[in-house]
Amino acid sequence: MLFDAHEHLNYDGYTEAEREAVIQGVIDDPELAYVIDAGSNLADSMLAADHAAKYDWCYATAGCHPHDTATMDALQLSMLRSIAKKEKVVAIGEIGLDFHYDFSPRDDQRKWFREQIRMANDLRMPIVIHCREADQECMDILKEEQAFSEERKSWFPKRVTPGVKGFEKADGDARVLIHCFSGSAEMAKQYVKLGATISICGPVTFKNNRKAVETVEQIPVEFLTVETDSPYLAPEPKREHRNKPNYVAYTARRVAVIKKMSYEDLCDITLRNAKIFYGID
Repeated sequence: MLFDAHEHLNYDGYTEAEREAVIQGVIDDPELAYVIDAGSNLADSMLAADHAAKYDWCYATAGCHPHDTATMDALQLSMLRSIAKKEKVVAIGEIGLDFHYDFSPRDDQRKWFREQIRMANDLRMPIVIHCREADQECMDILKEEQAFSEERKSWFPKRVTPGVKGFEKADGDARVLIHCFSGSAEMAKQYVKLGATISICGPVTFKNNRKAVETVEQIPVEFLTVETDSPYLAPEPKREHRNKPNYVAYTARRVAVIKKMSYEDLCDITLRNAKIFYGID
């Protein structure tokens, strides 16, 4: 069974008919057990929470994406906090930095990234990170705001570390997910040792994406999840189409090949990892 660890049923570009078709596709897929409907702003965090309440296979996150931080304010933060307390809202996110598009001023991105990490710490909730072309600063802010502190790790059960040299002490789980990871394998290792989980998306299937392949090769599967980030970043062979949660199978199959393991085992392990990360029984 598959767990799409990050997608957007709440995408505001859908017509209602298109959204219903995507939802029906999840319902009809016997391989897809769970999806996370990830919040990017106040409106779609509210919609994600509504989806989670309506569908037993759906869970939600609540947060303000860096693109939307230019219009963020204290009232919206308070309202996101209220949404985060709803049943089946399981993380704060997606939050972080995006210096590729710079749709919001960088100082706004930094301010609200920090504020939302503090909120997650106050609520003792997992954190889902968006980071693009801001790798080191994103990690630095997470450290400075105690996202990897020993106190935070004490709130969550330790993870079972694999017998892989270099990861023996990576048992502290900070419940920080680096979604659609696009950094180097070396940075992924640093994150895992700090207590983070790495989420792998459709670009790992792209023919020339050596960086993503190296990350999968070098990070033990115990620290990985798979996702679509749909409707964005459709995998091969669906790159000409709008992505959807069902396409997480393509990413999972590619990761299984890279890891030299069976598809079924890869699905089982990443399902378990995502359930643990999001605290789903």
